[in-house]
Amino acid sequence: MKTYKNLYEEICSFENLHLAYLKARKGKRYRNEILEFSYNLEENLLKLQTELRNQTYKHGSYREFIVCDSKKRLIKAAPFRDRVVHHALCNIIEPIFEKGFIYDSYACREGKGTHKAIKRVERFWQSAEDSRGLDEKDLYCLQCDVSKYFDSIDHKTLLAIIKRKIIDGRTLCLIEKIINSDWHKKVFENLFEFRFSGIPIGNLTSQLFANIYLNELDRFVKHSLREKFYVRYMDDFLILSFDKRKLQHLKKVIKEFLTDCLALTLHPKKANIFPISKGIDFLGYRIFRQYKLLRKSTVRRFVKRTKRFRKKLQGGKMAEKKFDDSVRSWLTYAKFGDTRGLLKDMRLIICGRAL
Repeated sequence: MKTYKNLYEEICSFENLHLAYLKARKGKRYRNEILEFSYNLEENLLKLQTELRNQTYKHGSYREFIVCDSKKRLIKAAPFRDRVVHHALCNIIEPIFEKGFIYDSYACREGKGTHKAIKRVERFWQSAEDSRGLDEKDLYCLQCDVSKYFDSIDHKTLLAIIKRKIIDGRTLCLIEKIINSDWHKKVFENLFEFRFSGIPIGNLTSQLFANIYLNELDRFVKHSLREKFYVRYMDDFLILSFDKRKLQHLKKVIKEFLTDCLALTLHPKKANIFPISKGIDFLGYRIFRQYKLLRKSTVRRFVKRTKRFRKKLQGGKMAEKKFDDSVRSWLTYAKFGDTRGLLKDMRLIICGRAL
């Protein structure tokens, strides 16, 4: 296996730090902390470079807030200078790990995303049915979700996985600082040992680390179990098969692998086997053989959020551009499904006539 060393100077180079700064400020350049950092940009980048090279860099404290989407999530936002470091690190190490990711992992990767994942499921469905034997009737789906995934990622295991690729001591030290930056996350393992776990949702590095961690599952399913019709989007994954008993066995084997090798558990209510003729509820859509619909809960959240945003807009607490961008983003998401009739009703809500 190829390993990488002498990466640290690339991470600390002024060119890489400046690129990281541009990426970190994208879409947020007029926020106060970014304006402050940008005011003395060269000085701040050189100071950051010196701290990194001297290994005196210390990660700052997180700002916490709740986001209510499909469920409540605790988001942790690092200070801007730390986000620059996160981008600088990912600029260099992400291409290294990207080479080892399987094709059918779709979260937080360039050229992937929710729509690509759904198209892949549709293609697998069609391929499976095209290869169906005379004695095979129903196509089944094993769909699973990892329980409290980001909170459960074990630091020791994650670092061990990373060390298989990266042997540069200074780079590993920086990675460990970022992994442990939310230091209070620890779980009591037994009378003699604490297990540190959890990475903050909100860090760019956390998205990469989360993919690195579950790439172990990907490789197990694809290479050891040799499952062809497998798709993963972050901690939500599915497998298609005509053999229901086989899927029941796979569920048991995967559950054991996650527990024994990654200290993870399957969500007890979100690890199910079902005939896909009922549709697959995946990434905000309900996918059927010939069409896909938006999940009802997704539509309800949009209606509720649009009402809230319109009130803010009318009260002068939200810029019209931000409201328009939010609506445009959702409409693009909705148009991916078969939603022609639904979009007519949505336009009335957007215009405020149905509020």
